[in-house]
Amino acid sequence: MRTELEVLKMGCNACVEKVRKALEALPGVKAASVDLEGKRATVEHDEGVAPETLARAVTDAGYPASVLSR
Repeated sequence: MRTELEVLKMGCNACVEKVRKALEALPGVKAASVDLEGKRATVEHDEGVAPETLARAVTDAGYPASVLSR
């Protein structure tokens, strides 16, 4: 399954890495890619992972996130 998130308040490559690591630390997440300029994260994950869980993990890491597509 693939989910796209909008991720706000990222300003540098360290932010990108923090968001990627927060997503990839979740059980069921296979891969995450983060686009600094586009303010997006694309996540490949198992069907059992709720998109809202992904957004919450990024928000908890300090970057407000919302689900754009599932």
